Amino acid sequence: MDKIVESPARALADVPDGATVLISGFGLAGQPVELIDALVEQGARDLTVVCNNSGTGDAGLARMIRLGRVRKLIASYPRGAESQAFESAFAEGRIEYECVPQGTLAERLRAAGAGLGGFFTPTGYGTLLAEGKETRMIDGVGHVFERPLRADYALVKAYRADPLGNVMYRKAGRNFGPLMCMAGRTAIVQVHTLGQAGELDPEHIVTPGIFVQRVVQVSDAWYGAQS
Repeated sequence: MDKIVESPARALADVPDGATVLISGFGLAGQPVELIDALVEQGARDLTVVCNNSGTGDAGLARMIRLGRVRKLIASYPRGAESQAFESAFAEGRIEYECVPQGTLAERLRAAGAGLGGFFTPTGYGTLLAEGKETRMIDGVGHVFERPLRADYALVKAYRADPLGNVMYRKAGRNFGPLMCMAGRTAIVQVHTLGQAGELDPEHIVTPGIFVQRVVQVSDAWYGAQS
C-alpha cells in the first residue's frame, strides 16, 4: 500500500513515447516543475500534453516544448507569460494545438474521472470550436457535445500526502490537480511534505489515495517560504 517513490526519475521511468500526459497548474501555481524536468531527462517524446497553459519562461512545460518533446498540446491558454516556446513551435508546424475553453477543459477531465460518456455545454456553440462535433438545442439554447479527456499519466503538484496516496493542496495550487488525478490512469503527485498514514485530517484531504498511484517528495523553495 506504500505509494512513496524515491525520486521523480523513478516515478516517471515507465512513461513511453506517444503517451498522453496531464500536467496540473495555473501559471506557476500548482505546476509540477520537478516532475516535468524529470520527464524531460527521461527522454519520452511525441507526447500529447494536457495543461491549462504552455508553461512560463523557459522552464517546465515551456522547456519540454522547446526541446520538441510535445507532439500536441491541449490547453485553454497556449501562450505562457514570458515564453515563446509554444508560439515558435506552432508557427513552424512542430506542434499541434487543440483549443479547449477553461471550464470545458475542467469538465472533460471530471467526466473522464467520473466514468461519464460526455456532456453537452453551450460554451463554443456557433464558433469554430464546435466544428465536427454534435450539437443540440436544449431549452432553446445551442449546446455542443464534449467527450471525456482521459490520459495515461497525470503529473500533479500538491502540498502534502501520506504513504497511502491521500493528498492535500495549498490554496490556488489546488486548481486542476484533483480532476487530473481522477482522469489519469497513473497519477504521479509531487509533494513538499509527507505525513504518516492516519496523520492527515480527513477533512483536509482533497484527493483520496484511490486516485493516486505514486507519490514523490521534492524540495520546494516556494512552499518552504510560504509554509
